[in-house]
Amino acid sequence: MYVRLWLRHRGPDWSGLFHHGDCYLAHQRLAIIDPASGDQPLYNEDQSIAVTVNGEIYNHEELRAQLSNHKFRTGSDCEVIAHLYEEHGEDFIDMLDGVFSFVLHDSNDNSFIAARDAIGVTPLYIGWGLDGSVWISSEMKGLNDDCEHFEQFPPGHIYSSKQSGLRRWYNPVWFAESIPSTPFDPLVLRKAFENAVIKRLMTDVPFGVLLSGGLDSSLVASVTARHLTGTKAAKQWGSQLHSFCVGLQGSPDLKAAKEVSEYLGTVHHEFHFTVQDGIDAIEDVIYHVETYDVTTIRASTPMFLMSRKIKSLGVKMVLSGEGSDEIFGGYLYFHKAPNKEEFHRETCHKIKALHQYDCLRANKATSAWGIEVRVPFLDKAFINVAMSIDPECKMIKPDLERIEKWVLRKAFDDEENPYLPKHILYRQKEQFSDGVGYSWIDGLKAHAAQHVTDKMMLNAEHIYPHNTPNTKEAYYYRMIFERFFPQNSARLTVPGGPSVACSTAKAIEWDAQWSKNLDPSGRAALGVHLSAYDPQESITLAAGKGSAKINNKKPRMGDMAAPELIVSS
Repeated sequence: MYVRLWLRHRGPDWSGLFHHGDCYLAHQRLAIIDPASGDQPLYNEDQSIAVTVNGEIYNHEELRAQLSNHKFRTGSDCEVIAHLYEEHGEDFIDMLDGVFSFVLHDSNDNSFIAARDAIGVTPLYIGWGLDGSVWISSEMKGLNDDCEHFEQFPPGHIYSSKQSGLRRWYNPVWFAESIPSTPFDPLVLRKAFENAVIKRLMTDVPFGVLLSGGLDSSLVASVTARHLTGTKAAKQWGSQLHSFCVGLQGSPDLKAAKEVSEYLGTVHHEFHFTVQDGIDAIEDVIYHVETYDVTTIRASTPMFLMSRKIKSLGVKMVLSGEGSDEIFGGYLYFHKAPNKEEFHRETCHKIKALHQYDCLRANKATSAWGIEVRVPFLDKAFINVAMSIDPECKMIKPDLERIEKWVLRKAFDDEENPYLPKHILYRQKEQFSDGVGYSWIDGLKAHAAQHVTDKMMLNAEHIYPHNTPNTKEAYYYRMIFERFFPQNSARLTVPGGPSVACSTAKAIEWDAQWSKNLDPSGRAALGVHLSAYDPQESITLAAGKGSAKINNKKPRMGDMAAPELIVSS
């Protein structure tokens, strides 16, 4: 077994290595909890159990109390994993409340297990060598030189060397996609989310919140600001919250985020980037995020640029708002859902695919600069509450003044002690890649058009028969990806299929009109988005210096904690 949890950029604070027979565990640590003594690998009392972990276990103090007969060597939240294994064998994973990817080696019988958190917030890959070895890594670049085949380690699963296979440990009620019927209770939903945020304030390092000014990040910031005072983190770093936003000069997100920051009283950091800055970073983004998915790259690039700035301020952990749109049907194509059954099943599908999209983006774009991102909307307990609500309450009904994510907005619509200004609480869904500035996407398309010819597009299906790119932008990203990751295993890790405004193919079934405008931008949601694309508008290239002329307007040009595992048996 060979395990690589974290490559160097993902954990710059400590390097650790464990070796037993033909098994190796290597770890690069980003220290968030117990920086002084929590170096990995971590062990049980006699060091017969070794574990290397990328993640955070939020209920570790409660679990330690249940393990009073064990002696702990560090203050690390992840050390409980070794002791839980001693007590319960392989059947302890669901006891963990947190996000994690880990590999545990048992020297008593030279066996090992590997597991990934419920939704796949932390990345993990598994591969197999021709010599019979098994390899596990936080990034596929840790496997592509040594494995004949590798793939994403599925979320909510455990791999056991004793059984030489994967099995699912995460089996919530919603996973079966049966239609729930629990009436919507705004106070229950609000309390569940507040609990999810509060538990993520566990940190021994400076932290902040990513604030785009949209509903989701604004709620994360609001709840954090309310509950920060009195926490251990506040005693160490102060009770005034720091917030961070990125965008093109004058972008919708920058304006909204500044207003939310002033309302909440955060110390706000506004970062600007130009279209050219983003274009210059594309290759680095694809290398770190390990995808050729158009939506993911569009959104990862500003996040990647922002993370570099955040790290320069000494901040090592941030809270973010990923997951809400999947749970509550927040993407604009959900306006077209024909009934509550299809609405609910689509949210289930979206949550199950998060590890290939938003979780992958949020984790890898930040970890590229040694920052950890935490996502309270993807808390297990919160998901259970939110996914038990009768989906009739989640349906978008303009005649009843119910916009997307109405139940979440309603849960925090407190007249006496408001969480947010009304117009922010009811701001239309704006995808991150749009909200940072509309000319960002237009600029990417124009740049790709300079590097991909019509002749290249004619032969696209022969060059890339799997997930054939259907736009010049997609073709451009694919060329870069294949240069870094030429293996067939790598290209198979990226999902495909038609998409409108971050949809699955379901959107095409719900509204045939959208099939004529296949673009993952929220502005492709014709008849829904307030700034939807005009089908008559076109993108043309202006002469000279490769600048882009878009819709007759010239755009502004210019502004991690994971383990590394190797398993060979």
